[in-house]
Amino acid sequence: MTRRFFRPAFFMLASCLLAAPVLKAQREKIPAEDLEYVEKTWPEAKKTNSGIRYVILQAGTGAQPKPGDNVAVLYTGRLLSGDVFDQNLDKDKPFLFRVAREQVIQGWDQVLQLMKVGEKRVVIIPPELAYGTRGQAPKIPRNATLAFTIELLEIKGETPPPAP
Repeated sequence: MTRRFFRPAFFMLASCLLAAPVLKAQREKIPAEDLEYVEKTWPEAKKTNSGIRYVILQAGTGAQPKPGDNVAVLYTGRLLSGDVFDQNLDKDKPFLFRVAREQVIQGWDQVLQLMKVGEKRVVIIPPELAYGTRGQAPKIPRNATLAFTIELLEIKGETPPPAP
């Protein structure tokens, strides 16, 4: 009796162990042609569950934004080729938006909620969390992995609903 139970359990365990590398490979969201460059350029980058990679350039000390909070950021957006496609580095007129309200790409909404006020990061965003298969012509091609330098300047809290 024990012998019959052991054999199927052994094969089930072996199957799970062999499948683990395959499952990990399926979670990678950066295209293979970009992955080698990303890993070589930012070898110390940490990876989120959604596939965003980041390097903290300057630690923050403040709070972290929550969905609905208004935030002020400075940023530079680059293609992996190094070409800048967009930026706002003016501390007097930072880029303002509400977190998790579909005002920016998904990758930004996700990564900003992990940052603290005063923090500056390099963030590498896979295409599906950026502009995907459509891109944003003429500056961002289809299926582009994007690299941003983002600095979270301020959290302004939720905007109150308009008066009735």
